[in-house]
Amino acid sequence: MSIDKLREELVGLHHDLIRWGLVVWTAGNVSARVPGEDLFVIKPSGVSYDDLTPESMVVCDLDGKLVEGDLSPSSDTAAHAYVYRAMPEVGGVVHTHSTYASAWSARAEAIPCVLTAMADEFGGEIPVGPFALIGNDDIGKGIVSTLSGHRSPAVLMQNHGVFTIGKNAKAAVKAAVMCEDVARTVHIARSLGPLVPIAQSDVDKLYDRYQNVYGQR
Repeated sequence: MSIDKLREELVGLHHDLIRWGLVVWTAGNVSARVPGEDLFVIKPSGVSYDDLTPESMVVCDLDGKLVEGDLSPSSDTAAHAYVYRAMPEVGGVVHTHSTYASAWSARAEAIPCVLTAMADEFGGEIPVGPFALIGNDDIGKGIVSTLSGHRSPAVLMQNHGVFTIGKNAKAAVKAAVMCEDVARTVHIARSLGPLVPIAQSDVDKLYDRYQNVYGQR
């Protein structure tokens, strides 16, 4: 996909974050790797979602340096860049402060796998990553160290919020939507009483079915 097409796609995906109630004001961002290039496209810093246009999206190299665009890139650019450098299979990264998932991160607590929808999408619990300050690649290092070898495409960064990865930006947005959905449901379930975990063997079967059989091929 060309950079122009990615810029256009990212505008729509940022609006999806609003549509699904995952962001407020100017918080949150979506980025997409440019196929075949050591580049990615990301939202500019502090720009209203209503004001986003394809032209306002900025292009950075995998060190997080601006290479194309008139606006400053997102404050999370270094984290996105680190993920792209360390995980070449990742084509999209999303960051949100969605309410329920961020509440779990404020408790530094993983979301346990107690729903078939979680087994399907995440293959187990949604893990917690370490606390890290914004502005350098420490968040990216935490994302990578937590998700490496883990089936979950989502991580709850402690006291911060959600980062998700995917084969492309749309897949990463889907993971962010599903993360908030299960975070809300499991929170409500826990308020009613003890949670009932799903056996790991069943989690494995559900994950395999959803990833390899479900839907149109």
